[in-house]
Amino acid sequence: MHRTSTAVVTGGTGGIGEAIARRLAADGRTVVLVGRSDQRLDAARRRLTAAVPEADLRSERADLSLLADVRALAGRLTARHAPPDVVVSNAAVIAEVGDTTAEGIQRTLATNHLAPYLLLRLLAGHLGDRPARFVVVCGAPRALARMPVDLDDLDCATGRGLGPVPSLRPFDCYGRTKNMNAMFVNGLARRLDGTRITVNGVHPGVIKGTGLVRSSRGTLRILAAALSPFLRGPDAGADTPVWLASSPEVEGVTGRFFVRRKPVTIAPHLTDPTRCDRLWNESAHLVGLSPSMAAPADDEG
Repeated sequence: MHRTSTAVVTGGTGGIGEAIARRLAADGRTVVLVGRSDQRLDAARRRLTAAVPEADLRSERADLSLLADVRALAGRLTARHAPPDVVVSNAAVIAEVGDTTAEGIQRTLATNHLAPYLLLRLLAGHLGDRPARFVVVCGAPRALARMPVDLDDLDCATGRGLGPVPSLRPFDCYGRTKNMNAMFVNGLARRLDGTRITVNGVHPGVIKGTGLVRSSRGTLRILAAALSPFLRGPDAGADTPVWLASSPEVEGVTGRFFVRRKPVTIAPHLTDPTRCDRLWNESAHLVGLSPSMAAPADDEG
């Protein structure tokens, strides 16, 4: 049992995130569910308690597309309790390319990349010499290889390089943010080298029931419906993230990318230090942090 361990799971109210939360709770960890809606959080808590009656659960409502909410979430996670020693960054959306948040940031970029960038940096600043594992749910390595990030167009505003089918462009934008996740894993792991915090990326597989395409239209919606009967369920997708978050087999392993519990090599453009550092610096600017990890992250902005 791991009652002294606290695991935060973003996007924990359904799909892969809920399956991850259930397995971590069953292992005895306190699990903090992060979701956008009190209603969805309450429903997820009921399902998890029914599946794991002894589960120790907490809920945190936060819209991860809003940087102000991410900052407030990081503050709550560290104000009343010791910083979490496991964070699984799972939340993701596929939004229209022109959909911007109230803060003026393209919604897919804000939710999928800037939110974990900001949250994990802020939490790392509170951890000090404590051990912790950060697990970032990324995309498929082969798909990532074909979709390099346009570092001059992070929010896909120009449309440059997006596919010719309008209804598939939101997925292209989503794919780029999944690339950013892998680049962030590389950048954060390098900056935390020598600490007791590990950072790893994982592709959970193409999984049904994630809710990613619920608001999609056209060709993307048709393709998702056609593929759904042949896809694995959320429990299969949760296996490797939970293993990375808890297994002694990967103690001390950092800066790697895993598929089905196996380390894999990803495209060179995702690990190139110059490209990763450029994304890091631009992301720092967008979220209002210094590029340096030396300054206390929670005192910035």
